[in-house]
Amino acid sequence: MLELPETLTVSKQMQPLCGRTIQTAVAGKSPHGFAFYKGDPKDYAPLLEGKKIKESKAVAGFVELKTETETVLFGDGVNIRLAAPDGKRPEKHQLLLVLDDGAALVCTVQMYGGLWAFPTGEWDSPYYAAAREKPSPLTDAFTRDYFERLSETAKPTLSAKAFLATEQRIPGLGNGVLQDILYNAGIHPKRKMNTLSDAEKGMLFAAVKETVRKMAAEGGRDTEKDLFGNAGGYRTVLSSKTVKKPCPTCGGPISKEQYLGGAVYFCPKCQPL
Repeated sequence: MLELPETLTVSKQMQPLCGRTIQTAVAGKSPHGFAFYKGDPKDYAPLLEGKKIKESKAVAGFVELKTETETVLFGDGVNIRLAAPDGKRPEKHQLLLVLDDGAALVCTVQMYGGLWAFPTGEWDSPYYAAAREKPSPLTDAFTRDYFERLSETAKPTLSAKAFLATEQRIPGLGNGVLQDILYNAGIHPKRKMNTLSDAEKGMLFAAVKETVRKMAAEGGRDTEKDLFGNAGGYRTVLSSKTVKKPCPTCGGPISKEQYLGGAVYFCPKCQPL
């Protein structure tokens, strides 16, 4: 799933496409009950065809591709791949953008995902607004004071996982990225925020900043793929790849549980509940 490290990686890899013109746009060719569009997918062709790509950037957990007048926004469940001019394209896809050099962006949805296209400035999604307005952990604006304010305004009995990954408190940070953040801070995913000491909150803040920075610098997590289908260079400590493997700190087995609608991974010794 696309989270901040992956949106940064993919958006950077798409930057060489700037200056290319979208020759063909096909949306909704392969029906998917949880592929979400802005309006009718049939309108994507007249909206996007003939438009020149101007900019590609990450907006928290979104990849934003802009033409002179339109925006195409990719959400966290979308696989975005670049097919070479002479490369094979999958027959099934939820969005296909063929460029003037014959290359194509092929987008498919796994469980769910958004592929929104609209005239720039004409979509009022609160999630998109939060992603644009709230500071990223990778910026200087994401300070300890700001983090403390997030903590103070959250429900005291909220778990550490829920604090990090719900209510768009930190856009772009989801259930995948938070696993190593909590490991690096030594905090169990189920720990209640009101049980954390000031020192532990400081460790959590530092872990958010440093873990996201490292994941982004290394091209995303090894559980996710980039624009060319390659796994990210950041080796996850806690993920589906490491369950039951030895913890790199204490040597004990990594555990997995279902919690709040998704899996959590943790070291019972290094992250005591």
